[in-house]
Amino acid sequence: MENKKLIIIQLLIVVAGAVLFMPGLGVVHLFDWDEINFAESAREMILTRDYLTVQINFEPFWEKPPLFAWLQVGSMQIFGINEFGARFPNAVCGIITLLVLFNIGRKLRNVRFGLIWTLIYACSVFPFFFFKTGIIDPWFNLFIFLGTYFFICFTQTENVKKTYLQVALSALFLGLAVLTKGPVGFLIFALTFFVYLIIKKIEDKRRKTKDETQQIIKSTLNWKQVVLFFIVLAFVGGFWFVLQIINGNFTIFQDFILYQIRLFQTKDAGHGGFFLYHFVMVLIGVSPASILALPTFRRSILKDESNEKMRNFFQWQIILFWVVMILFTIVKTKIVHYSSMSYFPLTFMAAWYVEQIFDGKKTLAKWVKIPMATISIIVGIAAAAIPFFDKFKHFIMPYADEFTRGNLQATSSWLGFEWLTGVILVAGVVLFVVFSNKKEYKKAFIYLLSSSLIFVSAAMFFITPQVEKYSQLSVIEFYEDRQNEDCYILSTFKSYAPYFYAQQKPENKCTDREFLQRGDLDKPCYFVLRNTTKNVEFFTNNVPDAIKLYDKNGFAFYVRQPKMKE
Repeated sequence: MENKKLIIIQLLIVVAGAVLFMPGLGVVHLFDWDEINFAESAREMILTRDYLTVQINFEPFWEKPPLFAWLQVGSMQIFGINEFGARFPNAVCGIITLLVLFNIGRKLRNVRFGLIWTLIYACSVFPFFFFKTGIIDPWFNLFIFLGTYFFICFTQTENVKKTYLQVALSALFLGLAVLTKGPVGFLIFALTFFVYLIIKKIEDKRRKTKDETQQIIKSTLNWKQVVLFFIVLAFVGGFWFVLQIINGNFTIFQDFILYQIRLFQTKDAGHGGFFLYHFVMVLIGVSPASILALPTFRRSILKDESNEKMRNFFQWQIILFWVVMILFTIVKTKIVHYSSMSYFPLTFMAAWYVEQIFDGKKTLAKWVKIPMATISIIVGIAAAAIPFFDKFKHFIMPYADEFTRGNLQATSSWLGFEWLTGVILVAGVVLFVVFSNKKEYKKAFIYLLSSSLIFVSAAMFFITPQVEKYSQLSVIEFYEDRQNEDCYILSTFKSYAPYFYAQQKPENKCTDREFLQRGDLDKPCYFVLRNTTKNVEFFTNNVPDAIKLYDKNGFAFYVRQPKMKE
C-alpha cells in the first residue's frame, strides 16, 4: 500500500511538472547569447551530421563540451529546429529534478518533507524560470547535486558492498557535469568536500576526539574506492576530450582550458557586475525560498535536530551554498545563472525551516516577513506597471542612452489583463503575512507559494513576449526574413542570432570582415548594427557602398550587393 501511494505521488509530480514546464516553451524567441548559442550548436550538428564537434558558424567552438547539445539534437530531431525543440530538454530536467527532490526529501525525513521541498523549489522564481529556457545550467546543476548526494550517502553507509555503487554513481554524475559544462562541475564538489573535512576536523578538536573525521577519511580514502571514483569520473567526463585529442583537435582542448581560466580572470564579453552581484540576484530571484532560508544561517539552528542524517545533509548543503556563492563572486564574469547551483541547498534549507514551523519547533521570525513582503510588493508593482509602459516611457527617454532610446521606440500589444500577475503576487504575500500572524502557517504558505507560482507562470507566458519587442524582436525578424536566401550576414556586435534565425548554411559562412565590407562579393551581404550615431558613422566610413535598408527599434540594417560583372 505504501509503495502504491509513492507511485501515485510521483506520477502526480510528473504530471504537475509537465503542466508547469511544457506549455509556452515556444511563445518567445530564444534570447541572445546563451540560449541561441547552445541551440545553434545543436542545429549545426544536425546540419553537418558531425555530432562529435561542437560548432558555431561551422567552426569548432571550444567553450562548452557537447552533452547539452546532444540533448537538444535529440529534441530537435523530434520537435524541429525551433524554440520548443531547444527548450524541451530543460522542461524534462525540471520534471526529473522535482522527482529527485521528493525522493531525497522522503529518504531524509518523510513524504511530507519531500513534498515541501519539491513545492518550494517549483514555486521559487528563478528555479522555475530556468526550466523553461534553453540554457545549459539546469542539467549541469542536477548532475552536480546528484554526484554530491551519492557521495554523502557513501560517507554514511556501513554496507561496504553498497559503497562501491554509491562511489560509482557519484563519479558518474560528476562526470556528466564535466561533460555538460567543463571541469567546474568537479571543482564545485571538490571544494565542498574539502571544506566539509576541514569543518569536521575543527569540530573534532573542539570535542577532543578524532573518531568522526578519521572515519570519514578512512571511508573516503579506501584505495579501491578512490581508483573506482576517478576511473568512472575520467571515463565519463573525459572521453569526449580524449576523442578530440585522438582526432588531432588538441587545440580545441587547449582553447577550452584557456577559456575557463579567462572566465575567472576577466569580465568575459562585457558580462561584468558589482562584487555582491550573485548574492543580490539569489536573494531577489529565488524568492520566496531565499527569504525563508535566511533564519537557517544561524550557527545554532540545528541544536534541536535529532536526525543525524538530516544534520549531516544540512551541513553539506550549507557548505555547498557558500562554495558556489563565494566561487562565482570571485569569478570576474557575472551572469545570473552562474550561481544557480545554489538553488538546491537554498530551497532545502527553506524546506527544513518550513517543516520546523509546521511541527511547532520553530516560529516564523517576524523579521522574515519584512523582506518577503518588500521584495514581493516591489516586483508585483513593477509587473503590474509593465503593461502600461508605453504610456510613461517618454519620461525615461531623456535619461536613456541612444541605443536604449531606439529600443524604446517599439510598441507592445497587451491583452489588457497582464497587470493582474503583479496583483496576484502582492495579494499572495499580504495573505501570507495575515495568516502567519494568526499562526495559521499552512494557509499562509499555500497563499505565498501558489501566488508566486501563478505569477512566474503567467509572466513568462504573457509578459515576456511583449518585453522582447523592446530588446531583440526587430533584429530577430530581420534574420528570419533572410532564411533560404543565399547571402552573407554580418552582425557588427557579438551575436549568435544570425546563424540560428537565418538558418545559415556552411556555404554562407564568412569570417573575413575585410572581404565582406570592401571585397568583391559573390552574393549579397547584410549588415546589422546598433543604431547609434557613433556606430553608423564608423560603419558608413568603412563601408561607403553599403545601402541602408531601414532602421527599427535601435537597430540599423544595411546591404552590400555584388558588383555586376561585364
